[in-house]
Amino acid sequence: MSKLRLPWAVGAAVMLPLVAQAAEPIRIGVIAENSAISGIAIPNAAQVAADEINAAGGVDGRRIEIVAYDDHNSAADAVRALQRLSSQDKVQAVIASYTSEVALALEPWAGRLKLPTITPGAASDEITKRVHDDYAHLKYMFQGYLASTFLAQSVCDAAKDLIVDGPLHVKTAAIFSEDAAWTGPLDAGYAACLPKIGVTLLDTIRLSPDTTDFTPIFNGLEAKKPDVLITGISHVGVQPTVQWANQQVPIPMFGVASQATSTTFWKDTNGAAEGVVLQNMATESVPTTAKTVPFAQSYIKRYGVSPAYPGYTTYDAVHYIADAIHRAGSDDPEKLVDALQKTDWTGTVGQIRFYGAGDSHTNGMVYGPGTVSGLFVQWQSGKQVAVWPKGVAGDGRLVFPAFVKAAN
Repeated sequence: MSKLRLPWAVGAAVMLPLVAQAAEPIRIGVIAENSAISGIAIPNAAQVAADEINAAGGVDGRRIEIVAYDDHNSAADAVRALQRLSSQDKVQAVIASYTSEVALALEPWAGRLKLPTITPGAASDEITKRVHDDYAHLKYMFQGYLASTFLAQSVCDAAKDLIVDGPLHVKTAAIFSEDAAWTGPLDAGYAACLPKIGVTLLDTIRLSPDTTDFTPIFNGLEAKKPDVLITGISHVGVQPTVQWANQQVPIPMFGVASQATSTTFWKDTNGAAEGVVLQNMATESVPTTAKTVPFAQSYIKRYGVSPAYPGYTTYDAVHYIADAIHRAGSDDPEKLVDALQKTDWTGTVGQIRFYGAGDSHTNGMVYGPGTVSGLFVQWQSGKQVAVWPKGVAGDGRLVFPAFVKAAN
């Protein structure tokens, strides 16, 4: 397990002991999958936020210090990192992982260690259900991203406006999801909401994340002739997209595709992403709030690519953790949890609030108009063009490759 300790200025107090020392920093731990497109956005965005807060004077005179670990896509490594962040690094809060299996492994430890922990990208409904079912012990876990149920609803909401009532006139669909903890409730949500928008579900494909040849799957889907593939892919993405384009599968891809949220995806697929429609939390060209574009531009200037979706939610999390400590007047974990639960923060992805203890999504990000509803974009000529919701997306319109066919 590797650790990146990000330094900040110390020293004068050693030489001049009578001079008051600087206030103890606020230490925020970060645990992420640094080898993944989505994972590396987490420590990167955390540092952008910390530098921004520190440049403005910190939090009540206290600097933000990021202590980051790479979990190497291992739940066991992530748990060891959380334990070390608590016992050795003495952090006040943790931002951890975009992978639901990892977040679920960390959840009981966050409770045992009484360490406020926010996942900026893990979507499984089970994360917040566990908090609801065992609130006294697990109230320290927060879901700083939309739960799978809400992701599914946002896909259906967008699909109704864009491809059912829109130019494709979609009537039938097949679910195209990877087999993972987060896609169980996602697929169930799809199955529940698609009929409500007038779409008949013809098939559900659950892919092994180890799949390398998608040809048989695409051939089988073409035989059933769905009007759209409703996607739920995160740990796979490049290979099915490349094969979809190379084989000219005539069915549009529409839904959640986490790898496709960063501009690296266009390069990784050599442009095969053209026409893919996906849910993103924000994008660099659309002012979802006044904070969205400035953050994205800062991130791009520093790292050369746009932030993947957990970059936006991580940046926001560092800021609302800092705000919660300020409001609580303390970094005591009980007071910090209470303050986090009362979060009402304008972030890059919308107005961020959390569901209360009486809701089944306890400590989960609130979904809906006036809070966070996500943003749908389509890859067009190397750019993510916002297409939904119209109030945010403006004049963005769907444009598909010639091989994609509209419904009959």
